[in-house]
Amino acid sequence: MKVLVTGGTGYIGSHTCIELLERGYELVVFDSLVNSSEKVVDIVKSITGKDFKFYKCDMLDADGLEQIFEDNKFDSVVHFAGLKAVGESVEMPVKYYTNNICGTLNLLRLMEKYEVRNIVFSSSATVYGDVKTVPISEDFPLSATNPYGGTKLMIENILKDLFVSDNRFSVSILRYFNPIGAHISGRLGENPRGIPNNLMPYITQVAIGKLDYLRVFGDTYPTRDGTGVRDYIHVVDLAIGHIKALEKKTGIPGVHIYNLGTGIGYSVLEILHTMEEVCKKKIPYRIVSPRAGDIAQCYADASKALLELGWKAERGLKQMCEDSWRWQSMNPNGLE
Repeated sequence: MKVLVTGGTGYIGSHTCIELLERGYELVVFDSLVNSSEKVVDIVKSITGKDFKFYKCDMLDADGLEQIFEDNKFDSVVHFAGLKAVGESVEMPVKYYTNNICGTLNLLRLMEKYEVRNIVFSSSATVYGDVKTVPISEDFPLSATNPYGGTKLMIENILKDLFVSDNRFSVSILRYFNPIGAHISGRLGENPRGIPNNLMPYITQVAIGKLDYLRVFGDTYPTRDGTGVRDYIHVVDLAIGHIKALEKKTGIPGVHIYNLGTGIGYSVLEILHTMEEVCKKKIPYRIVSPRAGDIAQCYADASKALLELGWKAERGLKQMCEDSWRWQSMNPNGLE
């Protein structure tokens, strides 16, 4: 099967490329490299011993994107490409809507034109908005509390409408919870530019001495230790979820929606203290005021993915921390 991977040099995209290549899929990858490095291409090839085509291309470049479809005949698309920082999306909503929505529309037009009717879409648990109860199942009400989440929700709706217009499409929508961890080799991991937006790279950068301390946003939530609880999932487990969607749903018409999470909630301090055990040092932190819009806890009901895809997360919190620390230790400055 020949698969186009959009945003394939990003954190989740690159780990998914490894899993696809190791299972014998033929890949073509494109990425704008706005939030990633072309070095990832060589790292993925080196880890897997497999070659693949790479195009530097932006989704908004309709002509460049069409050239990729002209050059190749695809069976499926795995769609990761998009801007992804929640805070930045609040500051620059037009940029996010333009890039994520218009870019995806360019991709879908070409899929229609070149008769590629299988897509796996990288969505997010942000589409559930401010949930009132946990665990979260796929039939929960949907809403967006920021422009980033708004783009994910809009694209989900576009994909649903696409299937209504052409019932030959197979659309798999994967709603991620909180990916952390890294490839076991230590050569590939989360490689944020500037100050990290996500918890794990922030913790590891404090542990390695790049940042002074971790800010913990609130310690009075109704949780085990007062800090926010989230469903953290190893990025390799997440990548394998895409393989399962391709294996089970390619060629099966419909809109197939799955949560990808562990079903276990870990608090900020539990993540911090587990990382302290792994790296064998104290990690300084300070409690600061809660952020507006943050909720006490959020974790998945992932039973549908187990039932229909035969997928479940296998890696526990300690391995997530060990792999994250190995990556940070081997790459103190990321891929720069």
